[in-house]
Amino acid sequence: MLPQPDISIITVNYNGLQDTCEMIVSLQAHLHRCTYEIIVVDNGSRQNEAALIQQRFPSIRTIRSEKNRGFAGGNNLGICEARGKYIFLLNNDTYVEDDTLFYLCETLTQHPEAAAVSPKIKFAAPPQHIQYAGFTPMSRYTLRNKSIGYNEPDKKQYERTIPTAFLHGAAMMIRQDIVEKVGLMPEIYFLYYEEMDWCNHIANKGYQLYYEPRCTIYHKESKSTGSDSPLKTYYLTRNRLLYAWRNRQGMARVIALLYQVCIAIPKNLIVNLSSCKTSQLKAITKGITDFICLKNKTL
Repeated sequence: MLPQPDISIITVNYNGLQDTCEMIVSLQAHLHRCTYEIIVVDNGSRQNEAALIQQRFPSIRTIRSEKNRGFAGGNNLGICEARGKYIFLLNNDTYVEDDTLFYLCETLTQHPEAAAVSPKIKFAAPPQHIQYAGFTPMSRYTLRNKSIGYNEPDKKQYERTIPTAFLHGAAMMIRQDIVEKVGLMPEIYFLYYEEMDWCNHIANKGYQLYYEPRCTIYHKESKSTGSDSPLKTYYLTRNRLLYAWRNRQGMARVIALLYQVCIAIPKNLIVNLSSCKTSQLKAITKGITDFICLKNKTL
């Protein structure tokens, strides 16, 4: 039997062959201070990109799903096959430029209460401003929060390892034993908000989440859905409502849902109506309808 690697790096590929290959090349070129395995889940790409990736990189492991199982579903396929002490979920449109991934392992080792950690994330496009340096807590009713440092120049102003309210789905490391205790990522969302729901579930079990700035990941962002696509609008609309339903109780749930339905969503409708963005209007409407019709919302 092969020895257990320190890290299982899992990435989900959906018609993103070039990005995925570039990510793998960057990992293999820079990671030396920890042992790792790379697992690529081809999530229903038009062609069998798992086979193409396996042919180019024989040492990695690939999983081919004939259908798109969504962000959580794809990652869960990889998690179920992972052998590492730590599981690192990494978007395929990212890359590394140094050998600092081991700092994430170090953080989880040095903080016994820590279940999971995200690195500093910077936009890949020049001038490579910060995308993520931790998250503020989410408002109980409006569901608003802030990505700390978002779009700021990196002047080393966020260099402390600190607890954070949420991890970032583009790059998050979790202890294997924590997954066994809290379960897999919720697949009901399909796309967007699943990692925040998972973070809530982990925190509710009494564990802590951390931001670790000694490791940096570069993110090309929104390669799969586009930065302003109807698909993204649909899932954000549906899943904000779903998140409120699953993560608020009593009057807090009622108020959070009313805020979305009576304030946030109407504002989005007006903005898109004024711009004559018919496809966006349809996406918002469908998101509301599908949330209402969605069964077993708490599963």
